[in-house]
Amino acid sequence: MAEPTVVSSSREIPATPDRIFELIADPAQQPRWDGNDNLAEAAPGQRVRRVGDVFTTTLTMGSDRENRVTEFVEGRLIAWLPSEPGKRPPGHLWRWELEPVDGTRTLVTHTYDWSRLTDENRLPRARDTTAERLRASLDRLAALVDS
Repeated sequence: MAEPTVVSSSREIPATPDRIFELIADPAQQPRWDGNDNLAEAAPGQRVRRVGDVFTTTLTMGSDRENRVTEFVEGRLIAWLPSEPGKRPPGHLWRWELEPVDGTRTLVTHTYDWSRLTDENRLPRARDTTAERLRASLDRLAALVDS
C-alpha cells in the first residue's frame, strides 16, 4: 500500500473567512497557532498579498525558512513552499483553504503535501506530519479567533 503524501484536516470555525485569513496570511501570527510547534517567530510586516511573495520564519531550532507563496486568493486560499534561505524549495507545500459556511462560520482545510519532496533528510519529519498535527493547528487557530 502506498504511503499517503498528502495529508489534510478540516474544521468549521465560528468566524468569517477574512478574520481567520488575517491570522494565516500574517507570518508574525503563525507561531501562535502552529500545531507542529515548529515555528518560533516571524518578523512583523510580512503580510502576504499575492503569489510570488516570500516571507521568512524562524524555526524553534533556530534556523530560518524562506516561504514562497504559490497560491493566493485573498480571504480564501494561501499556499507556500518553504526552503532554506537562498536555496530551491525541496518540494513540500503547506496550503490553507477557507470556505464560508454562512455569515458567521467558515470551513477551514489545512493540507500538507509532500508528494514532490526531494530531500530524503526531510522524509521522517514529513511522515510525522499527520492529520492530527494539522488538526492541532486548526484547533489553535479556532481558539485564537475565539479569544
